[in-house]
Amino acid sequence: MRLGVLDVGSNTVHLIVVDAHLGAQPTPQLSRKSVLRLAEHIDKRGNLDIEGADALVGATLGARRQAAELHCDELLAFATSAVRDARNSAEVLTRVQDEAGVELKVLSGEDEAVLTFLAVRRWFGWSAGRLLCLDIGGGSLELGVGNDEVPEVALSVPVGAGRLTREWFDGDRPPKQTVDKLRTYVAEQLNGPAKELLAAGLPDRVVATSKTFRTLARLAGAAPSSAGPWTRRVLQINGLRQVIGFISRMDAADLAELDGVSPARAHQTLAGAVVAEQAMLALGVTELQLCPWALREGLILRRLDHIG
Repeated sequence: MRLGVLDVGSNTVHLIVVDAHLGAQPTPQLSRKSVLRLAEHIDKRGNLDIEGADALVGATLGARRQAAELHCDELLAFATSAVRDARNSAEVLTRVQDEAGVELKVLSGEDEAVLTFLAVRRWFGWSAGRLLCLDIGGGSLELGVGNDEVPEVALSVPVGAGRLTREWFDGDRPPKQTVDKLRTYVAEQLNGPAKELLAAGLPDRVVATSKTFRTLARLAGAAPSSAGPWTRRVLQINGLRQVIGFISRMDAADLAELDGVSPARAHQTLAGAVVAEQAMLALGVTELQLCPWALREGLILRRLDHIG
């Protein structure tokens, strides 16, 4: 079967198409992305504003038409924190259903953590031992730990890179005092979740996924994307701290010119770096290994497991 997957995130609406069968790798045959920055369209009342909702309907309709043109047998459409956290999410979802003809499934933060963990487990296999997985999104940080394909503990903490950028930074190059206050805030938010994860048992391998972690690893010297997904990439705490010191003195426009930095996400890289740093400190981790698979792959794998 040909499977289309539509991922409505905080920054992008991303359609990927996979030729799927039981036991297949979730390798996209096609990938198309629209940058909407939905999280930045949340108004003071907590609603997704008209401009954001209109853009979401338009992008979803376009993705449905593309999926039809590509002869997809099924379209799995899901949304994460930007839609999940909006006070008017039910109204927005109804509009998407009525005007774009797509039923968006809203994933909880724990759902995201569970599916991402599945993808990481499948990528590294059983030989990786006990896994601890971290995934920084636009609205939240997902964490999971366990020995199997389903994590024993799956948590979501509302310290995403986009959320913190909106709430803490007023433009580029925030003052050092602001960055330090953000560090303290994130540390407080992660204290309880980190204790819960570690109480479940120490991991054999700590893994990071998501565009934010890939960007930070590249800035810290990891291999570029052109080296391929099989190249081993790591992010060390010392390198991450050097990255924070470097990017905190840069404008987003200049940062976007660096290799590995997406222009659509450059403005939230610093906040994401602070989350990564504080998560590593809270968990007592000095090195993370990067995994190229994350939430979308987890969702595809879950669907492929039910093909029979």
